[in-house]
Formats: sequence, C-alpha cells, structure tokens
Amino acid sequence: MERPILQAVNITKVFPGVRALDGVSIDVYPGRVHAVVGENGAGKSTLMNILAGVLKPDSGQIYIDGQPVCFSSPKDAQQAGIAIIFQELSVIDVLSVAENIYLGREPLKAVGLIDRDKLNSMAASILARLDPGIKPDELVGNLRVAQQQIVEIARALSINARVIIMDEPTSALTAQETRALFDLIYDLKRQGVAVIYITHRMEELQELADDITVLRDGKRVATGPASEFTIQKLIQLMIGRDVEDSFKFVSRATKKLIFTAKNINLRDPQRHYKKIVDDVSFEVHEGEVLGVFGLLGARRTELLETIFGLHPRFGSGDLCINGRWFFPRCPREAIEAGLALAPEDRKGAGLVLEMSVCENTTLAVLDQFTRIGLINRRAEGEVTMGFVKRMGIKTPSIYQKVRNLSGGTQQKVVLAKWLSTKPKVLLLDEPTRGIDVNARREIYQLIGEFAASGMGIVLVSSDLPEVMVLSDRIMVMCEGRKTAEFSACEATAEKIMEAALP
Repeated sequence: MERPILQAVNITKVFPGVRALDGVSIDVYPGRVHAVVGENGAGKSTLMNILAGVLKPDSGQIYIDGQPVCFSSPKDAQQAGIAIIFQELSVIDVLSVAENIYLGREPLKAVGLIDRDKLNSMAASILARLDPGIKPDELVGNLRVAQQQIVEIARALSINARVIIMDEPTSALTAQETRALFDLIYDLKRQGVAVIYITHRMEELQELADDITVLRDGKRVATGPASEFTIQKLIQLMIGRDVEDSFKFVSRATKKLIFTAKNINLRDPQRHYKKIVDDVSFEVHEGEVLGVFGLLGARRTELLETIFGLHPRFGSGDLCINGRWFFPRCPREAIEAGLALAPEDRKGAGLVLEMSVCENTTLAVLDQFTRIGLINRRAEGEVTMGFVKRMGIKTPSIYQKVRNLSGGTQQKVVLAKWLSTKPKVLLLDEPTRGIDVNARREIYQLIGEFAASGMGIVLVSSDLPEVMVLSDRIMVMCEGRKTAEFSACEATAEKIMEAALP
C-alpha cells in the first residue's frame, strides 16, 4: 500500500477533567474511505477537530505526505488540503448558497467588488454534482436541512480537498440523497481523494468503508481493513462488552386516552393560502409510544412545533390532555398543560451551550428553585445529579459547560431538561440523531421507562427500524398530511414506505 496522505501519531488532548484523546494514531490513504467509529464521548469529534485545525493537540504530531505540519486554524488545514463537514450545520442563513460555499474566497472584479456572475457560476458547477435543484443565489435560510447539508458538502469540495472529513453526513438526508452522496464518495475515491467518515449507521460502514478505526474512552482500541470487522465485533469493541442482537421493547400502552390532537394546521407565513401542516389528527393513550414517520418534507417537525405553541400566528387546531381542551399560543402554555418537546436541533434549540449541565437541566423549571430572586443551587444540583445518574450522562461535573460534552451526552441533557417539567405527553423529535449504538439503546430503555410511568410519547424519527421497534402505533405523514396509521402488529416496512411516498 502506498504512503498515507495523512497521519496522526500519538495525539493527546485534555479538557478540564476529561482526557478526550489518549495517544491516538490513525493513517489515512488516498482513494480510500477510513471510517472512525465509537460511542459518543469516545473522542471522534475531538480527533476530527484536531485534524481540521479547529483544536490544537496537547501532544502528538500530524503529517501530510510524510511531512510534519502544525495547524493554527481551520484555514491552515484547508490550505493543506483538509476539509471537514460538521454534523451540526455551520451555514449562514442570511447569505446565499454561493456565498456560503465560497465564504472568504469570493471572486472579485477589478474594482474590488464581488463578481456575482462568476461566483454563482462556480457554485452551480459544484451543485450540479450534488443537487442541481439548489440555486446558487437562493438564501440558505430558505433551504431544507438536507439541502443545507449539501451546501456544506459543496463548500468542502470547492477547496479541492485531498482529505475530506465527513461527520454523520447522512443524518438529515433522504435515501435518494444518501445514494447520491455515496455515488459522489465513490467518484472522489477514483480521483484519489481520501475520506474520513464518521457514522453510527452500520449499513453505511458495510457499503463505504475500506478501513476502520475504533475509539473507546479516548483511546484507539482497533484499526484495520473493513473486511476484518463484523457489525457484532464493532459493537463489542465500541462499548467493551457484548450486546443483544436487537432491542426488545415491551408495550406499556393502556386503553386510557391521555392526549388528542385534532385538526392541526400550520399556514405558510409567506403564502397564507398554503398549508405546511394540513389537518392532522391523532390520539395517544397512557403509556403509549406513537411513532411518526415520513420522508424529508413530510413536516413532522413542524407538526410537533405547532402542537408545542411555537407557531402561534399561523398554527391552529385543538388539543386535549386528560379531558382538558386547549391550544397553546406559546411554549409556556404548552408546558403548563403537560407537554414537553425535545427538539431535533439540540445545539440550536435544545441547549444553551455556554451554560452548565445543571443550568440546562433546570432551565425549564427554574422558578421551582427560585425564591425572592435567589436560586437554591443545592436543590438544583440534587435534581441534576438525579438525572445524571438515571440517564447515564457522562460529565466530569454537573457544572461542566455543555459545549464541552459529546453530542450524545448533550442529547441526554436535552431530555433531562424536559423530563424535569414532569410532562404528561413527551414530544421527541429525532431523539437518537447522531447517537452511538450503546447510547441509542440507553435512550430506547429510557423511552420504555417513560412509557411505563404512564407518559404518552410522540416519537418522530427518520430511522424506520427505530420507529417499528419502539412504537405501539405508527402514523405516516407525507407533505404535511397524515396518510396512514398502523398498529405495531400490522405495520411492515413496505406499507409504511408506500404511505410515506408522494
């Protein structure tokens, strides 16, 4: 095998109270996909941020083509031919697609102004390889999440990178968009580009990976050709113990009706005659998990947001919890009625990143710990510690800023925050997005515990097997409308997908 294009040797990185990386090494070869796997908190993101120049290692060395390099910024890494596509989108909503792709590298006219025609032309040539339907002059804020992620990929391709790091790039993509991405990766391989690929989806490893490195607790525990690893072996390496082949979910649903949503509508703010959510109705029983499945554009997230009072001007309908009818005009009204929403975007909507685990956990119920303007920190800490132990939140301290935690741990803090409100109905929007295998199973178990306590749960997920495993009933949406509903015993993947297609 030829010389590695990128090497990281004995990389160590320590944050306050946490050794994120402990002597990790990795060799990346041109024209090959090197998958990096591990639980949340294993050190994957830290390693990728070091390779991309976002963080500096405390010790260790990076080599490009056998030559030692030192990155002081992401720009240094880009100039060396390394680009990264983060799982959490970093696009700027108020700029156009082309401006996002070439931000800081815009072509200029002789007078120093941006050459818009050339800028859009350059962007269009890259977008043609990914999604020709995305227009270079369109505002990124008007795009769907999956389209925004494609803009991120286009940005990486625009620097002619020799190494592209992809962190969970398919997490917000449809099956068709995922296939297009895979085809692009194969094309990049043929051009000699190296791809470092982080994913929790085992089927993606089987299809894409040439080499695999497994991290656990900040250390490299295995590396080698993908052919040497079975899925079961990978899971064992990632968590350090054997696991069952599948999660066994036991229904806790009763016949008591706890929640009714009737004729939920959401009008388009720009075009009031158009409905984003169109007359959706459903019921949830005590202890029941209602799964909501749909493809991109099904408007499942918008349905949950409308129910939670996030669109008071344009949303309408009727809700009932334990016999009391209402429709919230703000999230506070929804919370007081017994609703809680764990949002899909944990960093943007679920957490305050500069606040601690403790502060985030109690944020929605802070009034319970406040008297004459003073917060009872002891009581606040005791409640937080209860959630840390119950949910297995990996943090050196409840006063650690959530910004410094892994994605999976951040997601658990989001759940803890909303569970602290003691909801009767819990709305979960993609609760396992970006979660590793073991943490996913822990979330599944927690959902089962929530249901066993009598809580009604509405679970939105793009993972069809997940919906089928966890749900007592499954509601299918397509383009803002409810198209089907199945009991767990009658639901099949074929029936669900047929109902989800336009």
